[in-house]
Amino acid sequence: MSSGGIEVVVVGAGGFGRETLDVIASHNRARPEEHIVVRGVVDDEPSSLNLERLGALGHRWLGPLDDQLLADPGHFILAVGNPAVRAALDSRFVAAGWSAQTVVHPAAVLGTVREIGAGSVICAGVQLSTNTVLGRHVHLNPSAVIGHDSELSDFVSVNPGAIVSGEVRVLERALIGAGAVIRQGLTVGASATVGASACVTRDVPAGEVVIGVPARPMRTFDVE
Repeated sequence: MSSGGIEVVVVGAGGFGRETLDVIASHNRARPEEHIVVRGVVDDEPSSLNLERLGALGHRWLGPLDDQLLADPGHFILAVGNPAVRAALDSRFVAAGWSAQTVVHPAAVLGTVREIGAGSVICAGVQLSTNTVLGRHVHLNPSAVIGHDSELSDFVSVNPGAIVSGEVRVLERALIGAGAVIRQGLTVGASATVGASACVTRDVPAGEVVIGVPARPMRTFDVE
């Protein structure tokens, strides 16, 4: 930790990486006593456009991941949208002695949450209801809604505007697409994907990709 606050490295120079930087900036303005200092951004192959956009925010690219893992361990935030990639990156950072840092936008609305796992990123407009549990490195994108008594396991992503109703279980590495709706009491299996704007009315098996209203496996649509 630096004298000015907790130092973090943000992993990912893409869109969610820059959104995470905005979440940190808003957090710092609202909670200066818990100031987070961004050391820089790590990315293996950032595009020239992403580097330009990163520079416009006043942040610097630190180089590729392997170089950063050789540096003195500190705190890190995985701002990578793909849940499986996030899981693999987390293993590498933890093995190198780093600690995951959670960040919550001050414009998020949190009820009596039981647990927010290390490394989670909660964006503006998120509504997180009572008795909810978030695992490690969960991403809640802007305006996502998580209903009461729901549990989101490690590395889950809930994209903008999605609604996870009450008493839903979303298992590790699953992704809920933008604007999707999960009906109350259901389970979304590990590594499953719910497409954008889908309406899920039954459990989603592990690894399944579902789309549409009501949501059905993608292969069903492919054969029709």
